Amino acid sequence: MTIKPVADRVLIKMVEAEETTQSGILLAASAQEKPQIAEVIAVGPGGIVDGKEVAMFLKPGNKVIVGKYTGTQVKVENEEYTLVRQSDVLAIVED
Repeated sequence: MTIKPVADRVLIKMVEAEETTQSGILLAASAQEKPQIAEVIAVGPGGIVDGKEVAMFLKPGNKVIVGKYTGTQVKVENEEYTLVRQSDVLAIVED
């Protein structure tokens, strides 16, 4: 099954949370923070959304930062994804 976002929606996959601290301490799953960095998997076409023209600037492969509780979680073939609006993306992470 393939998910293709519509309008100004973006399909992202959260990057795994760190399992150890910088000093090497192993964290239990309950102590790990919910990740906020995600990879863009697919991008909708944009267009007219709520009466305004929306141009899509995100591309598959971009790493982005989103809010902790943003979007709608979707599970497809044992993979977890999140659908968000492009306007919910807070920043693009550049290496």
